[in-house]
Amino acid sequence: MRHVTDAERRARIAWRHALAPAARLDGPEAVTQAMTVLHSTEPATVHLSCWARGRELQVADVERALHVDRTLVKQLAMRRTLFVFPRELLPHVWPSASARVAGTERATIAKDVVKADLAQDGQEWLDRARREVLAVLADAPEGLTAQQVRLAVPMIDVKVSVSPGSSWSASRILTHLGLTGHVVRGVNTGHWRTSRPRWTLTPDWLGEVPAPTSAQAGYRELVRRWLGTFGPGTEDDVVWWLGATKTIVRAALRELDAVEVSLDGGSLGYLLPDDVEETPDPGAWASLLPVLDPTVMGWKAREFYLGPHREQLFDRNGNAGTTAWVDGRVVGCWVQDEAGVVHLRLLEQVGARARKALRAEAARLTSWLGGVRVGTVYPSAAMREPVVPP
Repeated sequence: MRHVTDAERRARIAWRHALAPAARLDGPEAVTQAMTVLHSTEPATVHLSCWARGRELQVADVERALHVDRTLVKQLAMRRTLFVFPRELLPHVWPSASARVAGTERATIAKDVVKADLAQDGQEWLDRARREVLAVLADAPEGLTAQQVRLAVPMIDVKVSVSPGSSWSASRILTHLGLTGHVVRGVNTGHWRTSRPRWTLTPDWLGEVPAPTSAQAGYRELVRRWLGTFGPGTEDDVVWWLGATKTIVRAALRELDAVEVSLDGGSLGYLLPDDVEETPDPGAWASLLPVLDPTVMGWKAREFYLGPHREQLFDRNGNAGTTAWVDGRVVGCWVQDEAGVVHLRLLEQVGARARKALRAEAARLTSWLGGVRVGTVYPSAAMREPVVPP
């Protein structure tokens, strides 16, 4: 059995995730393809993930791909998380990961509708609300903001308490319509750091809408892409990332003829059958990645790149803050001061070469942001420490 060491897994990150200087890519489409998907829970993450992996890539390039060419599309999917997908991957995710979340969301909405005394039949209420929203959007090919939709559809313009300390807004109908592929998050009416989309009917946004595959084929394609980006990984890694079951993942691995490999620590991992060659040394590299970047969030078992720093770099719900990387290992994080200057916050000692490379990345990011400060609702413990200039 082929053995893949932790060192080789870190080398694969450098090449597959386009983080080593020699591996950087041209354009946000190439970056997204390399990573399978980009996390988009925080809008700025998409731009910063592209910056870290792109050659001379600017905010305008990402905006073009998202809102002009529409080669990249935001879609709620795995683990009820918002991602940016390559357009051609949508027909695979709609019937699989997104449909799975849509089913759970439908049950929750229907239950909350009854609990909030909006209707006695929550399922019927949801179906009626979906029809009314779709009818309104049919007359607005350029899309409408959530506020405009609520005003146009009074039955969803409500906000009620469903449990102590928890409120529920019926505008979640838009979320459900997005999960089922009927609408998409269209043009963003806010700054690139914020999310204020015009909800748009999918045919109005995409033009010709590709026919969805089967759920089985969709899951198989998602697992194939994951293995190409993150492999080798364990069954548990894939189950966690996909937000699915072991049965689904095992079926996909069988259909793909995935190759078993041994990993440091005794775990069993998987690679695609045409991807078992040893990975060349990428050389020295350093990188600064944003909150919830797909690299740091790609596996369930993260010790081979995270080391002992999990508690300092993740919040209690498993959300990753910013990270600073040296040769495939996380060594700290980064923050900005009031002027927007990027500062390093290292959690371990690194050599002079690595420190110089990290400082060069911090200066590059400071220049790229041009004074724009990127906030987050997911600051890690390390990020909360006061900024102390080096």
